[in-house]
Amino acid sequence: MTNASDTKAETGSDQDRRQTLVIMGARGDLTSRLLLPGLGGLIGGSSLRDLLLIGTGRGSWSQDEWQSVVAESLAAGNADGPAIDAIAQNARYLRTDITDEGDLQRLLAAGEGRITLYFALPPAPTIEACKVLARIGVPEGTQLVLEKPFGSDQASASALNEVLHGMVPEDDVYRVDHFLGMSTVLNILGIRFANRVVEPLLTSEHVAAVDILFEETLGLEGRAGFYDGTGAMRDMIQNHLLQVLTLVAMQPPATLDVVDLQDAQAQVLRATTVWEDDPGRYSRRARYTAGDVGGKSLPSYVDEDGIDPEHRTETLAEVVFAVNTWRWAGVPFRVRSGKAIGSPRQEVVVTFKDPQRVPGGLGGAIEPNRLRIGLGPRSVGLELNINGAGDPFTTSSAALDAGFGPGDLLEYGEVLKGVLSDGKPLSVRDDSSVEAWRIVEPVVDVWQDATVPLDEYRAGTSGPQSWEQLP
Repeated sequence: MTNASDTKAETGSDQDRRQTLVIMGARGDLTSRLLLPGLGGLIGGSSLRDLLLIGTGRGSWSQDEWQSVVAESLAAGNADGPAIDAIAQNARYLRTDITDEGDLQRLLAAGEGRITLYFALPPAPTIEACKVLARIGVPEGTQLVLEKPFGSDQASASALNEVLHGMVPEDDVYRVDHFLGMSTVLNILGIRFANRVVEPLLTSEHVAAVDILFEETLGLEGRAGFYDGTGAMRDMIQNHLLQVLTLVAMQPPATLDVVDLQDAQAQVLRATTVWEDDPGRYSRRARYTAGDVGGKSLPSYVDEDGIDPEHRTETLAEVVFAVNTWRWAGVPFRVRSGKAIGSPRQEVVVTFKDPQRVPGGLGGAIEPNRLRIGLGPRSVGLELNINGAGDPFTTSSAALDAGFGPGDLLEYGEVLKGVLSDGKPLSVRDDSSVEAWRIVEPVVDVWQDATVPLDEYRAGTSGPQSWEQLP
């Protein structure tokens, strides 16, 4: 039997070869809002032309309805032209029960060339579909793309990996974290490794603390069915922000090729634990009450449609982690994510230690130096103490700021580029998917035991009043 690597070697990297992208969950918000616009930008700016797009779902949808959604969503990626039109016109929709062997066999038979199965679904149905696919088998060279969160805990992630490896090699599994497709996130690599004035200082000798923040003004936006069973910890920290942490903390890789990059990230995750192994003390959670965010009124989380108050789901989560390596020993990494925040911050903040000594006679406030890398705003800033106006022996803080432009592709365009062109740097490896759960499970456990209180904050504020202000 020819293995997957042999198949890829024979077909080469020519993107013009025929292939099929199957989107499971075609009727969902993820598909129309993110996946298809990302695909549109990719098709409009590359030689990826000969692609059959198949959408699946339990509900009835006519070919015309699906093709209309495809055309509109592809265009949202700022792409047009004959290639876009052709893909939209040839797109097919197949009503499919992804737990039914017959339906999945018919779906696989409809594919042409290499088949990529994209599970735009929550974890539970994804796992069930994979179990069925493992029983019936998939065509040689089939690729599997799974959305976060990958599994629901360490055990389920390990079990799912076993199912996937029973179908296809690890090289054909893509665990998507679209944060790794954001140009703002990947800019961490450029700032760290292309600047001698930065990288040598990113050690415990010079750094006092690191904060990784991703707050947003949005509430549920109709996603209660997903979010109420997930919460801020599982939705953001366990996957997205731990991946950001790996980019901030990893050793310089030899190259940015997939093996080197994933090895460096995995080493960080293996070294990461909750600070002092005390999740009860070094984690916090809260959920929003009614308030106003940017002129928009939001009800209390518990009053949102589809919410079960008994779930005690958090909309704001914070954990302090330790990265137990020579470089970072003793440096706290505080990771926070929240919804309905009035003045949201999406950035990595590196706070440096105070100077060893300030000469006598130099007055004014000596503020900590900080490096800020924007994850939402495309910017990088460095806060320094300089001689202020007037008395030249009095210092004041000043910020040096620079902006940078967006990437050529949307985040999901970068993800799909890696999938459809045999590149893989934006995928989370099997061992890392399990390690991420190992890191946060102690926090989840103490939260379930109610060891950590569920605080409240008014929508439109920065969080509970009892929580200290971030730097």
